[in-house]
Amino acid sequence: MIHVSVMTGSDARILTRGEKLSQLGALAFLLFLGGMALAGPSGILSWSENLSVLEQRQAEISRLTAERDVLRHRVALLDPKHADRDLAGELVRSRLNVLRPDEVVILLNKPDR
Repeated sequence: MIHVSVMTGSDARILTRGEKLSQLGALAFLLFLGGMALAGPSGILSWSENLSVLEQRQAEISRLTAERDVLRHRVALLDPKHADRDLAGELVRSRLNVLRPDEVVILLNKPDR
């Protein structure tokens, strides 16, 4: 048997001031959580911005990965056990500003006016 009770206006219990404040606090907290779920840093409205940032970061990771691969190849060419003579000679000449007798230097700087 199910017993259903109906409260009428005269049966309603009067809330004390502390109960009203606790209910108001709970409502404010729930509204705050709802606002954060909607407009917070990981809320619904910031998803599109987060997706664009993710795409930018993935593109940067791809660029840096390609750059790292080029540098790895260059390091492998400079391995002391089997260094690439052309690359080693180029680096030595550019760092020490030396030329071989059969090389010619062509300056590409514009003259000052």
